[in-house]
Order: sequence, then C-alpha cells, then structure tokens
Amino acid sequence: MTANQANGERIAVIIEDDLDIRQLLVEVLEQGGFETHSAGNGLDGIELVRRHDPIVTTLDVSMPGIDGFEAARRIRAFSGTYLIMLTALGEEADTLIGLQSGADDYLVKPFRPRELRARIDAMLRRRERERDSRTDVESLTAGRTADASTPAPAPPAPAPASPSGAAEASPETSAPPAPEPVAAEPAAADATTAPAPLTGAADGHDGWYEHRGLRLQPEMHLASLDGEQLELTRSEFELLRLLMDSGRRVRSKADLALSLRGESYVTSYYVSDADKRAIEVHLANLRRKLGESATQPNWIETVRGVGYRMTAED
Repeated sequence: MTANQANGERIAVIIEDDLDIRQLLVEVLEQGGFETHSAGNGLDGIELVRRHDPIVTTLDVSMPGIDGFEAARRIRAFSGTYLIMLTALGEEADTLIGLQSGADDYLVKPFRPRELRARIDAMLRRRERERDSRTDVESLTAGRTADASTPAPAPPAPAPASPSGAAEASPETSAPPAPEPVAAEPAAADATTAPAPLTGAADGHDGWYEHRGLRLQPEMHLASLDGEQLELTRSEFELLRLLMDSGRRVRSKADLALSLRGESYVTSYYVSDADKRAIEVHLANLRRKLGESATQPNWIETVRGVGYRMTAED
C-alpha cells in the first residue's frame, strides 16, 4: 500500500479524451470528496497516476496516441490504483481486453453517474474493512508484546525455619498440588460434515490464509506462492480472498460479482452476463499468475455449471 493510500487521501485520476465526459467524471468524483486530476490522453494520464498515486483511476478505451488497453498495462506495471475501464456501446471484446490488461472493473458508456459512485464506494468500503482489521491485528500483537514484557510476580518469601531447621508450611502458604494431566479425547470424525474453510485470522495464524504453498494476508494486502510475492490487482486479490475464505464451498459467478461490489447475494440485485464474464476473466488472469491451468488446477477448481472453489488439500 502506498503513502497516499495509507493516509486515506481520496485522490482520483481521470483519463478521458472526450471533454464533456471528462468534466462529468470530475464533477461526480469531486462530489464524492475526491481530489481529481484529469488528462485527455494516455501518456499524460500515466504520468498523473505516477505523480499523484491515486486510489481510483478511470480510463477510457478509445483515445489518441496509446489506447486505454496499453495505458492500463503501463499503469499496472507500477501502480495498484483501482482501475475502472470505460468502454463504448457495450462491446464485450473491449471489456474483456480491458480486464486482461489489468483493469479492476468496467462501465459501459453511456453510464449512470450513480453506478460509478456505487462501485467506487464499494471499493472504499472494502479498504475500510481491511484497515479496521489491520488495526485490530496490530492492537492484538501489541497487547501480546506488552504481556510478554511484563515481569512475572516475585515468588512468595520462604516460611521461617523451625527450631529443627525445617521450613514449616502452613495451609495458607502451601501451594496446592498440581492437577494430574488429563489426555484430551480425540474428536469424533463425522463423514457427513462439510469441509471447513481454510485457515484464517481466527485460528491464531495472524490473519494468514494458507493452501498448498499459497498464502494470503488480507489486512496487509499480501499474497505469495512458495515464498514468492504475487502481484495481484485489487479485484484478483479480493476474489482469491473470497475463495480461500470459503474453502471447499462453491461460490457462483453471480455471488462473486456481487461480493466485489460489496453487496450480499440476494436475488433483488441484478448480475448481467457481462458481469459474470468479467469474473471469468479475473479468474483466468489469477490462474495465469499462479501458473496453473483450469483443466488441472492446483488451487482454484471450476465446478462446471456452478462456480468456483479451492481444491482439496490432498
């Protein structure tokens, strides 16, 4: 996480060649409390992202000079900004190429300003939850450190010696006999119980999820595979967290799409085919970075016609 993002600065960069749309985006984001910086072409926009380190960046596909796809690839090489691609006329090919280039989300022109704000707000809510969780972990760690540094109470003074030279132990000062150790009984295995989710913060692993050498720490936004750090986009990271948190429980594409928006899985929310296709692209990008194939997965398993889940431990 960068300095601006750690300090909670609401900075946005807008890369859009259409002046009217650019002014609309500036207005929408500034109404949301963002400090905005805008550019009319990809090269200038990349430099703005490098200079201002924004939390969110909107990026048009069709621009003079380098297009939005190339701009996205260059931005993603140095920035973790939440990248929203703006595509025209609902062309699915543009959407898919944009996501493959590193975009986190997309909107089709003409878009509704309220929907743009809703998606950005959902991203910010996830960041707030991560920051709160990180604070809790740091507080817990600090408490453990303080407990470890607190000196142990001094042992009681020995009882005065009796005339015969032996120490007399009174009932009040005698230590009670230590209880005999009792062997813990093994829990009965239940073959009908569904597999539990993978390890997480509640089990004493300091918030790390682990599975077959793949490790994830949501509070610190860290992901690694066999000790090598993974460079994931925000959406890829969040999808991996959702799947690792669910373990062997299957998550549908609609469920994952809604979770990325910060919404619960209820039928009153609409999930389009394009939204589901976006999940497929994010998962394909994630698998590519993990170095696995969909047909022989080591980590993420496709349940045909249903959704995705983590592979079994064995």
